[in-house]
Amino acid sequence: VQLQASGGGLVQAGGYLRLSCAASGRTFSRYAMGWFRQAPGKEREFVAAIKWNGGSTDYADSVKGRFTISRDNAKNAVYLQMNSLKPEDTAVYYCAASRGLGLRAGYDYWGQGTQVTVSS
Repeated sequence: VQLQASGGGLVQAGGYLRLSCAASGRTFSRYAMGWFRQAPGKEREFVAAIKWNGGSTDYADSVKGRFTISRDNAKNAVYLQMNSLKPEDTAVYYCAASRGLGLRAGYDYWGQGTQVTVSS
């Protein structure tokens, strides 16, 4: 599976962005998909994830209620709608695919990152 993230940019605090991740391969629908982020000088952290059928989602406490993950298996795509953005959301965002059962770890494939910058 190859993953391509897009949709990052510069936005003011309180604004919104929608990240997209396009996946190649016929077995996309079998994978759980996740979004992670890494801010300068910090470790990569879990943001959100969704099961293969969209039936279950998980969010980091820091984004719960502001971010929404979704997927369209017909389009081989996963999305992250980010509302009420804060300066602390500034990071490089990565999408990832997992064949495992967990949503917060054990990802097998990673895309390149897309930069999100939130100005105060």
